[in-house]
Amino acid sequence: MDPVWLLCAFGFGYLVKRIGLPPLVGFLAAGFVLKYFGVEQSALIDEIANFGVILLLFTIGLKLELKQLLKPQIWLTSSLHMAITIVLLSLIIWSGVTVGLAVFSDLTIEQILLISFALSFSSTIFAVKILEETGTSTSTHGRIAIGILIMQDIFAVLFLTMTSDEAPSPWAFALLLLLLIPWLIKKTPLTKLLDDSGHGELFLLLGILIPTAGAALFSEMGLKADLGAVVMGVLLSGHQRSGEMAKAMMSFKDLFLIGFFLSIGLSGIPSWQEVTIAIFFSMLLPLKMILFFLILTRLKLRARTSFITTLNLSNYSEFGLIVGAAAVAKGWLPPHWMLIFALCIAFTFILAAPMNMAADRIYAFLQRKLLRFESVERLPEDETIEFLKEEVVVFGMGRTGNQVYEVMEKKYGKKVLGIDQNHEKIDELVLEGKNVIQGDAMDLNFWQRINLSDDPPSIILATSSHITHMQVIEQLNILHCDLAVAAISRYEDEMIQLQEAGVYVVFMQYVEAGSGFAEHAFNSIYNIFLEELTAGAHQKAYRKLVKNDSQVEHCGNVGGVPFVPEN
Repeated sequence: MDPVWLLCAFGFGYLVKRIGLPPLVGFLAAGFVLKYFGVEQSALIDEIANFGVILLLFTIGLKLELKQLLKPQIWLTSSLHMAITIVLLSLIIWSGVTVGLAVFSDLTIEQILLISFALSFSSTIFAVKILEETGTSTSTHGRIAIGILIMQDIFAVLFLTMTSDEAPSPWAFALLLLLLIPWLIKKTPLTKLLDDSGHGELFLLLGILIPTAGAALFSEMGLKADLGAVVMGVLLSGHQRSGEMAKAMMSFKDLFLIGFFLSIGLSGIPSWQEVTIAIFFSMLLPLKMILFFLILTRLKLRARTSFITTLNLSNYSEFGLIVGAAAVAKGWLPPHWMLIFALCIAFTFILAAPMNMAADRIYAFLQRKLLRFESVERLPEDETIEFLKEEVVVFGMGRTGNQVYEVMEKKYGKKVLGIDQNHEKIDELVLEGKNVIQGDAMDLNFWQRINLSDDPPSIILATSSHITHMQVIEQLNILHCDLAVAAISRYEDEMIQLQEAGVYVVFMQYVEAGSGFAEHAFNSIYNIFLEELTAGAHQKAYRKLVKNDSQVEHCGNVGGVPFVPEN
C-alpha cells in the first residue's frame, strides 16, 4: 500500500479528532484530497474496503438476536420510515421536475423512485462507529438503531437479489435456514471450533475466517456476500464467547474500514452541479429525522430514547452507493449519480457526527418540546426505579461487576442491586436469582426515573466505560446526593479524573490485580509450607522458602516447630 494514503488518512483523521469529530470524517476528507491530487481508485483499496464492511457486519451479527427484529419498534419503524421516505422524496424530486429545475429535468418516474429508495437508508457503519465511540452499543437506543439498520440491510439485499441477472441458487434458501440451527441443536461444528480455539492468534484467525467463508459461500449461491457475514455472526450470537470475539475483531474492523471511507472520497471529483444536488438532499435530512422521531414515540419509546436513536440514523447510507451501483450497472441511472450519492454520504456524516457527540446536550436543550410527543403508555423498562431498601448498587454486571455483586450479596443479601444496560445479560442474571434491573446510565431518562430514599445506598462503578462512570457521578451531583462512590479504572489519567470528580475509592484494575495475585500466590505458598511442617516434612518445606541452605545463618523455631538443617 502506498504510504501516502496512510499518511493522508492519519493526518486528516488526527485533525478532525482534535476538533471533536470522529476520525471517519477525516478519512472521507482524505479520500477527496487524494482524488484532487490525482490519486486513482485501486483494486487494493476496494478489497480493503469490502473486507472492512464484511468484518463490520459480522460483528453486528455477533451482537444481534433475531427476536429483537420482531419487535414493532424495529420492523415496523424501518418499514414505515422507508415507505414514507420514498414517497416524500419522490414527491419533492418530482416537484423539481415539474417546475423545470435543470438538475432534475431528465429524470423519469422510475429513476426518481430509485434515487428515493437509495436515499432512504441510514448508514450502518456510521451508527456502529458512533455507538462504539460513546460506549452505548448495548443500550436501548443502540439496540433499536442497529435493529432498524439490519432491517434496512435486508431490504437492500432483497432489492439486489431481484435486480440480479441470475436467480439465486435453490441452495440459497437452505443457507438462510442456517439461522434456525442454534434453535434446533445446542452444539454445532462452528461453536465447537469457537470453544476449542483458545484466546490467542488461533481465535483471531477464526474470527477472520468465519465471516470471509460465509461471504464467499453466500456469493457463490447468488446471494449478497455481506448477508453471509451477518448470518455467520447471528449463528454465533448466542455463544458465551461471542462478546469476546466481537472485541477481538474490533481493531481489525476499524483498520480495514479506513479503506471504505477512502474509497468514497476517491470515487471522483464532483462538479458544482453535483455538489449542489448533494447539498439539496443533505438539507432534506431533517425530514428523515422528524419521521424517525414521530414513529418511535408513537411506539411507546421515551422521547430521549427516540431522539438519540434518530440522531444515530440521521445520515445517508453506504448502501445507497451499493443500490446506486446496481442501478448504474443496469443502465437505470446515469453514472454521475454514484458521485452524488457519495457526496450525500460525506456531507451528512459531517453534519451528523457533531450532533451525535453532543446528543445529550442537544436533548437537554430541546427536552421540554420533545416530551410533548412522548406516549402516555410506556414500555416496562421505562417504569420508575425505587432505591428504597438497597445498601449497595453496582453499575455494570460484567465479569468484574458480577464478582463484586456476589461478594456484596454475602454481606447484605438481597439489599444489593445490580444494573446493566444489556437486556440479554439481565435476563440471564434474573434466572440465576440475582436482584438486577436493566438501566442505561448514559440515558438522562434513567436518572429521571430514580426515586431515592432518605438513606441512599453506596455506589460501585464496575463498567468497562470511563465515560459511563463520569456520567454517573455527574448525575449523582445533579441529584444532590452525597453518596459513597467507588469505581474501577484502567489508566492513571482516568483515576485522577474520578478522584477529582469526588469518587471516594478508585481501584486501579491492572495494578490491583497484580497486587492481589502476588498476595494470593504468597498466601498459597505459605499455606503449603505450614501443611508440610504439620506433616513433618521440615527439610522440604524449609528448602521451598530459601534458595540455599548455606545462606541460613540462624536456626531456630520455624512455625513453632524446632528445626535443624541437614548436613
